Amino acid sequence: MVKSRVYVIAHLPILDFFCEEDMSAEPSSNEINVAVFEDNDQLRESLSQLIDNAGGLHCTGAFADANQLERKITKSKPDVIIMDIDLPGMNGIDAVSAIHEKLPSVRVLMQTVFDDNDKIFAAIRAGASGYILKKAAPAKIIEAIRETYNGGAPMTPSIAEKVLKMFRIQTQETNAEKIDLSDREKEILSLLVKGRSYKMIAADCFISIDTVNSHIKNIYEKLHVHSKSEAVVKAINQKLI
Repeated sequence: MVKSRVYVIAHLPILDFFCEEDMSAEPSSNEINVAVFEDNDQLRESLSQLIDNAGGLHCTGAFADANQLERKITKSKPDVIIMDIDLPGMNGIDAVSAIHEKLPSVRVLMQTVFDDNDKIFAAIRAGASGYILKKAAPAKIIEAIRETYNGGAPMTPSIAEKVLKMFRIQTQETNAEKIDLSDREKEILSLLVKGRSYKMIAADCFISIDTVNSHIKNIYEKLHVHSKSEAVVKAINQKLI
């Protein structure tokens, strides 16, 4: 089912954009192959056209989900993947984690409507090379693809600001702090880092939502935090999972 969301890129005058920028400029002598994972049909088609009309870029695959991920990547042979976080079936964070583990040479640029701390850090921890919002201008998306291919870590300004803020918080924490989490608490904390909702955690762990809430309350107390985002940051910083 197509989600009823409105994206800036979906209704931008793409041809006007091509006229404004010399899309034949730059890249390297080799063409950059790009695969798109996006469940919104209109946005997926817009991204495919944008990529194919940009100099030195070629869209080798456009997929509505990340199921059968390895087969799709083998078929499209991308250098860079644009990955939506909120995909049906395997979500984007799990997908980038699988790509990072099995195909570390493939770089992944996360693209989403979400700019909350939990999603950002879950994606970065999973192995994403960059993270931009879907409302980014077409020129910025092309620039981000090229930067990702060349080893950079592109982020839209609002996300970069959040990342810097969260890492400043990390530097104020003591790495030597002793935190004694149970195996179940570590499992739940790991799922929080992956961006799972309380309902999804309950299903994954075969426990009730009330039990999840109880465990998370204990985790917060042991970590001396007051929110999910703080717990995620501390878990990453102190390698608790």
